[in-house]
Amino acid sequence: MKVKRVEHVAIAVRDMAAVMQLFQDKLGLELEYEEDFPQYQTKIAMYPVGETYLELLQATGPTSDTAKWIAEKGESLYHICLEVEDIDGAMAELRAKGVALLDERPKPGHGGSRIAFIDPRSTSSILIELVEIPAGHGSSPG
Repeated sequence: MKVKRVEHVAIAVRDMAAVMQLFQDKLGLELEYEEDFPQYQTKIAMYPVGETYLELLQATGPTSDTAKWIAEKGESLYHICLEVEDIDGAMAELRAKGVALLDERPKPGHGGSRIAFIDPRSTSSILIELVEIPAGHGSSPG
């Protein structure tokens, strides 16, 4: 499995507007885009920092994974996302190595990407997302 880069670091927040104001007004970061995922009851905001993004996640429904995370752990680092060239191949390789996945197959992700999560029981309780970015999208360095 070839990991190309840390694509983003996700942070679960209660009030996205307040954190966006902090990122923009205090840290000088520029918002690249926002996206809503009704199927996951979550909305995101993406801030590029070099070739990596800081991703803010806010729940839009009480049963979303983001809402459950915040209820249990509070606002905090949620997951790290690794960009891979071939998500299907990466998932197959991980399964062959005995790594449990939360997703049976890739699902739709940010910016038209395909994503899948590794089961934290296989990664010392660290939630890791894999992402395959479509050619010509994002700031992937090739």
